[in-house]
Amino acid sequence: MKEPVKACVVGAGLMGHGIAQTFAQAGHQVALFDIDEKRRELALSRIEQNLQQLGEEPSGVLANISLCSELSQAAADVDIVIEAVSEVLGLKQEVFEALSHLAPSDAILSSNTSVIPITAIGEKLDDAARSRLVGTHWWNPPHLIPLVEIIRTEYTAEEVFNATFDLMASLGKKPVKVLMDVPGFIGNRLQHAMWREALHLVTTGVCDAETIDVVVKNSFGLRLPYLGPMENADLVGLTLTQQVHKFIFPHLCNDASASSLVDELLDAGHQGMESGRGLKTWSHQQAVSLRHQLSHRLIDTLGANDNNK
Repeated sequence: MKEPVKACVVGAGLMGHGIAQTFAQAGHQVALFDIDEKRRELALSRIEQNLQQLGEEPSGVLANISLCSELSQAAADVDIVIEAVSEVLGLKQEVFEALSHLAPSDAILSSNTSVIPITAIGEKLDDAARSRLVGTHWWNPPHLIPLVEIIRTEYTAEEVFNATFDLMASLGKKPVKVLMDVPGFIGNRLQHAMWREALHLVTTGVCDAETIDVVVKNSFGLRLPYLGPMENADLVGLTLTQQVHKFIFPHLCNDASASSLVDELLDAGHQGMESGRGLKTWSHQQAVSLRHQLSHRLIDTLGANDNNK
């Protein structure tokens, strides 16, 4: 793929603005599309705040971003499209049906879905378009979290898969190849397996939600940046690992349905931080403070990692 590239990001919300920022910071031109004018304008202010947190001058990066109110304008003459709209299969299918006609015939078509199989998203496309469709699952906040999961389907051309991987690496990301298109890919399957067990422990009265977070943050959570689960298994030895698993696996939650606790909270209007209550109770200041701390700790951690290379 030629350098610099021209990218189109579809959706300027939670993920889209940070993805656009990452391309723009790398010196690429980005067309950022959203049907909502307020969301488009808010995206620029959020990017500016992100850059100020990083200690970077915003003007040069913002100059690389063009806001678009028409998808046809945003997708014209681009090398890659990254879709970042709501997690609704039908909506994503409609977006890619349109993009298959509006974007250049050699442009990479990619979805930032976090759980929906890429094969399902592309099932209404013709063979040529399906060969250009690949998953690029970024993590929130996308301008800070290094990982991008690159997901291929049985239809994805090998050159598209590899070119997307190389492009993400050139942006300073840590891409990984997901060789089979399974729901949730890798990271979210691991993350939500833990969430399922955490919700089960709360629902069955073993502990409250606050205790879950205290345990994770003050035990294995401290090790995770330096010691992955496979490394940890080898570190303690596979004999011990197998002994522990034989005892504990039969006792772990294996529910195939979503948590009844979350259903009850949603029915009561408790949606999380935005509503002031979810699994825990949140003031506006607590929610703002948590987001602020997260951003700064990620910046500090990533900066320390760069200095130790």
